[in-house]
Amino acid sequence: MADLFFYGTLCHVPLLELVAGRAREELDLHPAVLPDHAAYWVEGEAFPLIRAEAGGAARGLLARGLSEAEVARLAFYEGGFSFDLTPKTVHLDAGGTAQARFFLAHDGLWQAGAPWDLAEWQRLWAPVNMRAAAEIMDWYGRLTPDEMAPRFGPIQRRAFSQVLATHRLADPVRDVARDVRVAEHRRAYLKFFAVDEMDLQYRRHDGRMSTVLNRAALLVGEASVVMPYDPRLDAVLLVEQFRAPVFMVGDPNPWVWEPVAGLVDAGETPEECARREAMEEAGLTVTRLEPAGKVYSSTGSSSEFLNLYIGICDLSQVPSGGGGLVSEGEDLRSRVLSYDELMAGVDAEAFRDMPLVTTALWLARHRDRLRAEATGA
Repeated sequence: MADLFFYGTLCHVPLLELVAGRAREELDLHPAVLPDHAAYWVEGEAFPLIRAEAGGAARGLLARGLSEAEVARLAFYEGGFSFDLTPKTVHLDAGGTAQARFFLAHDGLWQAGAPWDLAEWQRLWAPVNMRAAAEIMDWYGRLTPDEMAPRFGPIQRRAFSQVLATHRLADPVRDVARDVRVAEHRRAYLKFFAVDEMDLQYRRHDGRMSTVLNRAALLVGEASVVMPYDPRLDAVLLVEQFRAPVFMVGDPNPWVWEPVAGLVDAGETPEECARREAMEEAGLTVTRLEPAGKVYSSTGSSSEFLNLYIGICDLSQVPSGGGGLVSEGEDLRSRVLSYDELMAGVDAEAFRDMPLVTTALWLARHRDRLRAEATGA
């Protein structure tokens, strides 16, 4: 049996229950303080680090009597953050002290930000982390902590997109809690993307439940797509890059022209993502974003949700060379096309990227307004 002290996200008891695999009523929890230490937000992240600090007091929870199996589950979860267990003396709120171990980050791994605030984390991040933890723990026993570590970022991104999805408008007639039944949910694949598989039933239009169906979905996340448009030049910018799925299907031309696009990071707005990707992929500063739609890219196979934009910008001096992040395996080149060239390509079916065609058609409907606004005509 082991006693562990938690100072960060695992002080959120529902998360601790999920990770440890034990119900709240079965956990022996005690509010406690680790003296001469302080917890801080990790700069740019949604979890804390702890460090020795004279006079400090890191508040948290002491969990007593955890089994070896529960400690192994917790170590797997925390292992994705590169933490190690270290023994220390903690002071219980009820009086007395206890020896406990806690998860301590390797020195120099992250930069400390503002003082840690559990209540603020619960308000902003608890629903996301609960979904991420559920996916992580479903892989316990199938992956090692080292194998899980590079997958955590994509998991967090997908969890964030799932929370966003729950806030979209519900069907005014149907209720998914009543009209969809899940017999079994399996997580079949996990790397940069994930594949989930379900045996499920849904309510048919005649009111009866369907037979049990086996379905799978590619879990991607939420993305922003922005077609840069200069209304004064009446021109757009497109980027070309190699697309592995197009190659995998056997297409002899897997280099595809597209608008600028990228996945929305956890905690990021779609607008922030669109502006960031315009700079990363094309070196462009977008002065204004025109919303051009919010759509699923392929409802029969993928969970990817697209935020489409026309990005008003200056294309008179486009940076030369390629774009994209080498760390993400990107190798892009850009091209400026006149509006007429763009639409001729759409009409000739020369473009094979659905978001490109969709944003081009939106631009066709609103081009006159955008040009009049730019010229003051």
